[in-house]
Amino acid sequence: MRRVALVLLVAAASLVAAGGRGIARSGDVPVAEAAAPTVHCTPRDERLSELSGLVAGPDGWYAVPDGGSRLRVYEMSPRDCSVVDSYHWNVDPYDVEDLARSPDGRLWVADTGDNSGRRDTIAVHVVSPDSGSARLYRMRYPDGPHDAEALLLGRDGVPHVVTKNPFGTAGVYRPVGELDERHPVELERVTTLRLESTDTPGGPVPSAFGSVAVTGAATSAEHEVLAVRTYTEVYLYPVSGSVPETLARDPLRIPLPGEPQGEAVAFTPRGDLLSASEQLGPVNIVPNALELADGRTRDSGTEGSPTPDDSDSSAEGGGRAGEFLPGGAALAVGVLLVVLGVLSVAARRRR
Repeated sequence: MRRVALVLLVAAASLVAAGGRGIARSGDVPVAEAAAPTVHCTPRDERLSELSGLVAGPDGWYAVPDGGSRLRVYEMSPRDCSVVDSYHWNVDPYDVEDLARSPDGRLWVADTGDNSGRRDTIAVHVVSPDSGSARLYRMRYPDGPHDAEALLLGRDGVPHVVTKNPFGTAGVYRPVGELDERHPVELERVTTLRLESTDTPGGPVPSAFGSVAVTGAATSAEHEVLAVRTYTEVYLYPVSGSVPETLARDPLRIPLPGEPQGEAVAFTPRGDLLSASEQLGPVNIVPNALELADGRTRDSGTEGSPTPDDSDSSAEGGGRAGEFLPGGAALAVGVLLVVLGVLSVAARRRR
């Protein structure tokens, strides 16, 4: 909870310092009303109490926790969410936040969390539970530190990091060259993702912020659909071209109400969508999510219109002319009050 409060505090302070500028907003997004998630199974193992990343391959589910001083991956039973095996590597990660799977079965562990905004580099650990191998690749942002909890693998196998911002404007970054174990590789910002706040209940913070803070991402097995989730929503983007081009398309929104701290999302090989939360919340399922996204594409009758990146004119927390809502300064003050309340509750609990 202190981590969430710190993210909000930093973002609110940035908005106040900017003179009360408004928040960039996205347009209306279609909602899959008939795709309400249902409980598939509920983890009981305390090792999954901070479940932050999830993948579902043909050979089972794999999950990573948030925190710890050793790189860990747990294999889960798709039947009852129990832990059936665990894998450890002698690596001390900084802040693991997400998990992805490449077609060759290797797992990409996103060590990208940075709540205090002070990391010089972020990292991905590419591991193989079968062989026990592990490779560490470091990357560096071109514009200073960011907190990030979402990792997407493009069709070409290139990792894309999506930053977390409670004001709904997330940067999408990818390495400028091939990853190298010997030295950090520079990242470039390739697009900006803007999300509209909703009133879907759930998450550890008010929905105005939790509904737009990106907490996880996933790619379907055949790269037909990308998913980007927040604490309370998941957005499905039918793939068309590169990751930035795909994220420029109109997504389908599926509400994920009631998750205490939803941070994980995954596609099963058959095309169902899984969402999971910290605090041993249930793993929810949305059947036939790929068909829902595909139906959205046919109904819209459009392939979308990718636009050039405008990150130079719209940094996180800002936006282009005409995209702002009034009252940014008042909202920032409100956020600060919420944060103080969260910290106060946390302090009482510690007593």
